[in-house]
Amino acid sequence: MTAQPYDSLTPDTVIDAVESLGYLSDLRIFPLNSYENRVYQIGIENADPLIAKFYRPGRWRDEEIQEEHSFSLALHELDVPLIPPMQIENETLFRFKEHRFALYPRRGGHAPELDNLDTLFNLAQHLGRLHQYGKARVFEHRPTIDIQSFAIDSRSFLLENNFIPNTLLPAYESVTQHVIEKLQAIFKAWPAETIRLHGDCHPGNIIQRDENLYLVDLDDCRNGPAIQDLWMLLSGDRFQRSEQLECILEGYEEFCEFNMRELHLIEALRSMRLMHYAAWLARRWQDPAFPQAFPWFNTERYWSEHVLELREQLAALEEESLKPANWV
Repeated sequence: MTAQPYDSLTPDTVIDAVESLGYLSDLRIFPLNSYENRVYQIGIENADPLIAKFYRPGRWRDEEIQEEHSFSLALHELDVPLIPPMQIENETLFRFKEHRFALYPRRGGHAPELDNLDTLFNLAQHLGRLHQYGKARVFEHRPTIDIQSFAIDSRSFLLENNFIPNTLLPAYESVTQHVIEKLQAIFKAWPAETIRLHGDCHPGNIIQRDENLYLVDLDDCRNGPAIQDLWMLLSGDRFQRSEQLECILEGYEEFCEFNMRELHLIEALRSMRLMHYAAWLARRWQDPAFPQAFPWFNTERYWSEHVLELREQLAALEEESLKPANWV
C-alpha cells in the first residue's frame, strides 16, 4: 500500500508535537474541517484550547510558509481582523519528527450572512485595509494567480493522468482550449496590478463572532489582482450581484483605491478557479480523505457537469462585465 502524507500523524503524535512547545495537553483532541492540511483543536490544561495546523508535506517550502506567517502578523499589527499564527520565542513554524506545524489561538464563530449588505460593506473595509498593505510589495516566494498555473497546468494534469472519461474527452479538450484562448485575450486586454492577496477569500474562510468579522486561513495567500479577493463574495442573480458589488466597492474604497478595469476579470478568474479546483481534487485523489469527503468527484456525471459548467463560463466570458448597481 502506498504511504500517505499523514500516515504517521497519529493523535499521540499531534499531542506530542504541541507538548514539545511547552504546553500540557488534557488529551482532548478534535479534528477540524480541513483537507489540504490537517487541523486539530487541542485541549490544554487550565487554559483555552489551541488550534494546531500540520502542513501537507511537499506543498509549500519553508520560506513560503514563513512569508504567509509574516504577512499575517504584519496585518494583525495593523488591526486587520484575522487570526495570525502564535509566536513562541519569535518562531511561528515548528517541526516535530517529519511534520511541520503552527499553532493558533482558538476563535469561535459562525459563517457570516453574505447576503446582508452591511456585512459585505464591513468585510470589504477589512479587505481594503489588507490590500492597502498588500500593495507595498509582492510576495517574493509565494506563487501568483495566473493562466498558466490555474488553467493550462490544470488541464494538462487532468489529460496526462487520464481523469477525463473517453466519452467526454473531445468535449473537454475543445472547451478548455477555447476557455484558455479567451482567458489569454482578456488578460491581455485588461492587465491588472499584482498585489499580495488573501488568495482564497470564499465564505468558508470568514467567521463572524458577535458583531466582528475575521478573515481566516491565509494558506493560499499569493500574488494576483485585487478583484480575486472580492468576486467570491458575490452571489445570486446578476441584479443581486450588481447591488452587492456596489456595496463592496463602497466599503473597500474607504481604505484602498480600486481599479474598475479589473471588473472585466471576474468571469475569467471564476473560469480559472473552476479548472484549478477540478485539478486540485485530482491531484489529491490518492489521499484517503478525499474520496470520503468528495464521493461525487471523478464520476462520469461529475465530468459531464464540469464540461457543461465550462461551456457556460465560455459564454459568460463573452458577456459584458458586471458593474456596480449605481452604474446600471
